[in-house]
Amino acid sequence: MNSIRTALIVLATCTACAGMRPGEWTTLIDGEKGLDNFYMTGDANWRGADGAVQADRKTGKANSYLITKHAYRDFQIRAEFWASDDANSGIFMRCADVDNINDKNCYEANIYDQRPDPTYGTGAIVNFAPIKEMQKAGGKWNTYDITVQGSKVSVVLNGQKTVELEDKTLASGPFALQYGSGAIKWRKVQVRTLPPA
Repeated sequence: MNSIRTALIVLATCTACAGMRPGEWTTLIDGEKGLDNFYMTGDANWRGADGAVQADRKTGKANSYLITKHAYRDFQIRAEFWASDDANSGIFMRCADVDNINDKNCYEANIYDQRPDPTYGTGAIVNFAPIKEMQKAGGKWNTYDITVQGSKVSVVLNGQKTVELEDKTLASGPFALQYGSGAIKWRKVQVRTLPPA
């Protein structure tokens, strides 16, 4: 995993290296294409199939991630995803340690309809911003619109704002798509950089 950390440090210093221009949307996943825009960790069966990048099983207990090859500070994500009713997934942002991605050293916009504690279920930012009423994402296509700018993070699921957070814990880092359980499909994932707040 040290090669991932080294590559991220290099790319973080050069926006052009990632083919990005400030304010312009960059598509990382489009249908079955896009796995080459990420580092894969864990042992989930990530693949392009049926018009999406997806996973529906793993051989070990650890979660699996697709980690962006570029670190981001101020940015916006648009992601179209399909989740099974029992899916445990999410988008982890500003990840501070790519060797140990978790919901304490990243901001996680959760996708987990059956989370035992629904306070941090689908639409929440786990451990940072609970939700009052959880939307269900299982069994359908959904859209996440997430804005991370300065100390503010907002999550919009299917056009409805689920949480808003003001926090200075995490300043910069890659983002990652998680596979924990069930089935998850990413049909389109786009990102654009934003000016500092």
